[in-house]
Amino acid sequence: MRTGLITFHFAHHYGAQLQAYATMRAIQGLGHGCEIIDYRLPHTTRTNQLFKKGGGVRGMASDAHTALHYGAFQRRFQRFEAFVAEQMKLSPERYTAFDQLRAAPPEYDVYVAGSDQIWNPYIFQDKQFDPAFLLGFVKEGRRIAYAPSLGVPELPADKAAQLRDFLAPFSALSVREKRGQVLLQEAAGREARVVLDPTLLLNGEDWGELAAPPRHQGPYILCYFVSDPAEAAPYALALSRRTGWPIVQLAGARRKIEGASEIVFDAGPREFLGLFRHASAVVTNSFHGAAFSLQFRKNFFTSMSPRERSEPTFSRIYSLLSRLGCADRIIGLDTTAPVEAAMDYDKVYQRLDEARADSLAYLKAAIEGTALPDEPPEAPAAPRPVLCKAEDCTGCAACASVCPVNAITMQPDHEGFLRPAAGDACILCRRCEQTCPILHPPVPGPAPAAAHAVWNSDEAERLASSSGGFFSLLARHVLEQGGAVFGSVLDDDMTARHVCARSEEGLAPMRGSKYVQSDLGSSFREVKELLEAGTPVLFSGVPCQVDGLKRYLGKDYPSLLTCDLVCHGVPSPTVFRAYLDSLEAAHGSKVVSVRFKDKSHGWSHPWFTAEFADGGVYTEDFNRTGYGRGFGMQLFLRPACAKCRYTSTSRPADFTLADYWGLDEKLALPVERDKGVSMVLVNSARGQQVFDALSGRFGQVERPLAEAVAGNPRLATPLKANPRRAAFFSAFSALPFAEVERRFLALPSLPYRAAARVLTPAMKEKLRKILK
Repeated sequence: MRTGLITFHFAHHYGAQLQAYATMRAIQGLGHGCEIIDYRLPHTTRTNQLFKKGGGVRGMASDAHTALHYGAFQRRFQRFEAFVAEQMKLSPERYTAFDQLRAAPPEYDVYVAGSDQIWNPYIFQDKQFDPAFLLGFVKEGRRIAYAPSLGVPELPADKAAQLRDFLAPFSALSVREKRGQVLLQEAAGREARVVLDPTLLLNGEDWGELAAPPRHQGPYILCYFVSDPAEAAPYALALSRRTGWPIVQLAGARRKIEGASEIVFDAGPREFLGLFRHASAVVTNSFHGAAFSLQFRKNFFTSMSPRERSEPTFSRIYSLLSRLGCADRIIGLDTTAPVEAAMDYDKVYQRLDEARADSLAYLKAAIEGTALPDEPPEAPAAPRPVLCKAEDCTGCAACASVCPVNAITMQPDHEGFLRPAAGDACILCRRCEQTCPILHPPVPGPAPAAAHAVWNSDEAERLASSSGGFFSLLARHVLEQGGAVFGSVLDDDMTARHVCARSEEGLAPMRGSKYVQSDLGSSFREVKELLEAGTPVLFSGVPCQVDGLKRYLGKDYPSLLTCDLVCHGVPSPTVFRAYLDSLEAAHGSKVVSVRFKDKSHGWSHPWFTAEFADGGVYTEDFNRTGYGRGFGMQLFLRPACAKCRYTSTSRPADFTLADYWGLDEKLALPVERDKGVSMVLVNSARGQQVFDALSGRFGQVERPLAEAVAGNPRLATPLKANPRRAAFFSAFSALPFAEVERRFLALPSLPYRAAARVLTPAMKEKLRKILK
């Protein structure tokens, strides 16, 4: 069969040229002639140029960088041009526009579209499908697709309709990742097979014949990044320190990573192959970086974008590595392998050989027009309930608490946050799904008419509290009725846990803020047992915990009183433990007590104070500690906190408590303000009844709700996720905590702090865009 292949073959991009070459070679290896249709878009030709001549600061910076390394970039340019000329069999005619191709199309028996993102409409200048890559020029001949990618999670209705029309004449369809398979089914009603990227249709020996030896002699760690390397780079540094091997960085993303001893600017496709072939280990965030690590049997790590991690079916890296049984090489997953772990290539290659044989069988049958082979069946997954996505989970434990057979346990993930894991004992009763607050969002209720500035009349109790001491009054009120109080304490190991107090002595550890997520344990079940026995209960926690409790209970109990806290976000218990370990190492003694908001310097300037077993004390302005800075920058908060559903004045609890930040400075209070003032919202008739009953034990001033919201923004909007969060946790997994503190948590320089005070948020955002 005479076969014509259309793909991205001319772009000066390693993956583009190597996948085009591989598809051509694979078709030839099946006994068919193959030419690459020489379709070159002017935009691609301009992109290949050394000097972009683009406007703005970024374009000028790119051209300046090219000028600085002109000799190397010139060699790179020549090597890409030579690879196309020497290694690819091109059509006799060159085409630079679809109309030109349609007017005089090359003649073949079979036309093949693929691979790469040729079906992604948004990478073209007009944001539309290019009909050439959908074989819209073909007049006669079979049309097939091999491993194209749409590169998008969804298609709008108009583009789905266009795609359906374009695909109607195709006799065989395949795609590169699982999401593409779903999109073709949804958009065009067509079944598509998931096949290997063409670079994996050849084997390591085939690629080795093309590889040019690198300049570097001896073992080295190869780093190749096509986007921000911040998440993957710590693994390279950790590997280098463990092995003593230097880091050689292949220029992709032009930012040099810390620890790189050499950066290679002049590699063409053959030099690219040589660098991978001779590397001792690889760290990358490129799909083809992972593919060629596999081809040359290298120990490697790779990373995904946040969107890919939240929806792995979007990710070609995850599609490939999970299929081959080595998804543990992806950084930032619960299953990520330790830095020093070697790969078991015997198992990987057994799966790769099977996948390669299946993909080649599909390609052969599609070209020859015979029946397509059956797709290998996927191993059936054990039946499990459909719980909320990991990044949405608040760790409220309602699902684990409601499970009648204890099939769900709360297990720490790779960041230290507790998440539900369903085991083999699951009976698929679906009660967990019915109880989950994330799967069944809260229905907003009415907001309170006003806020209250409150202070406990007992000054000693007020000073022992984080703010104005209102929680102590609620707790004592319930205890006086023979009730029980549930709240968070730090145990002997400084782990935050919810416990039950039945006496005054049990209340003291509950006072004060705990800037770490609390382990709820069996609290929900204990609460229910007490309520069923008629015992009054006060439950205190962050709003997702309160909502989780109410969903678990499933009905209203008149003897239950709840209060939620205005929450900045819940930090990782594992990071907190690492911070305490660093304090213990520095002081040579175990931490036995922690106060996150020590008011000895005043309520408005809280300090962090840790006491040690040997009697020593460490105390510092909380916002100047590494832990306090990371907390304030949202570096290690739970992912769900960035889209918190409870950031409103419609709350799940009877009371909402917070520090009354933003209280009018001109307002005269009968007590000293700097000993603490609570902001209290009364959210229910039950809450109002208790508030009135306790009014003789506290002072209060009714205030406008808008004032309370202005001082506590988490009553209105959730925090923004820190873009460096993934990089932080990657470094936290791979590097010593002292180095993580230096990289992420250290105080910035004085000029930086001065600029931060002067620049407006709009000015800062503009600077970020310029410097990005």
